[in-house]
Amino acid sequence: MNLSEKLPLFIVRVPQKGLCKLGFVPYLLQERRLRGGFAKRMASSLEICEVDAESKMGVVHPATEVYADEAIEALKAGKVIAVPTDTLYGFACDACSLEAVNRIYEIKGRKDTSPLAICVGDVPDINWFAVTDHLPSGLLDSLLPGPVTVVLKRGESSILEKSLNPGLDSIGVRVPDSNFIRIVSRGSGSAVALTSANLSGKPSSVCIKDFENLWEHCAYVYDGGVLPAGRAGSTVVDLTKPEKYKILRPGSAKEETIAVLEKHSLVAEAIEKH
Repeated sequence: MNLSEKLPLFIVRVPQKGLCKLGFVPYLLQERRLRGGFAKRMASSLEICEVDAESKMGVVHPATEVYADEAIEALKAGKVIAVPTDTLYGFACDACSLEAVNRIYEIKGRKDTSPLAICVGDVPDINWFAVTDHLPSGLLDSLLPGPVTVVLKRGESSILEKSLNPGLDSIGVRVPDSNFIRIVSRGSGSAVALTSANLSGKPSSVCIKDFENLWEHCAYVYDGGVLPAGRAGSTVVDLTKPEKYKILRPGSAKEETIAVLEKHSLVAEAIEKH
């Protein structure tokens, strides 16, 4: 079964059993200069949600580099944290910890049969998890970092755990245009699971106040202000077939995504009628 048959609603970053730690990935990948493409950096609004001062104590912190190490240590300890991305707020955990991943499913009230996707810190990291050699040169760098989830084949060389999304031969991948989650992802030394910070089926969160009732399940909540992208989430596009694309979810960047895809000579795949 291909992931295009099940729309990925949230994001994970997962390596193979025994290879959860990513120390073998060249450190230079972490230092490379990011290319812009159409995905312009979406700075969070300076407007901060009004949150009760007492409830913020010890739980809510600014989503800045100062608190990145704290977030990384929380993930390594198997905790769940809440973070801003370039689209929505999300819950994050160590994806190599079965207990932590199950905890996220519990928090959201979501079935563990729903497919997960992965989030990586930099575009070159995608090659560790999915097949990209059939894509036109420069395509991924034009789409990412940005509010786009690309669905790709795992392939035999993927270091993803076989137990992740059993029965699916593809995986959704994101590189958010959001500094904090990318720093945390790089520094965790492991895979990072990321899913929207809300109960399954409920509206997504663009402000930490939106999911205040779920803070108690988080070790920390990192406040990046009110996110400007709206509640549409990332645009999800299936790129598993050479020279073709299929929009699985319009999201917040459909038109920009299609423009980039067609600039690289990809053709829209016909939608199957049932």
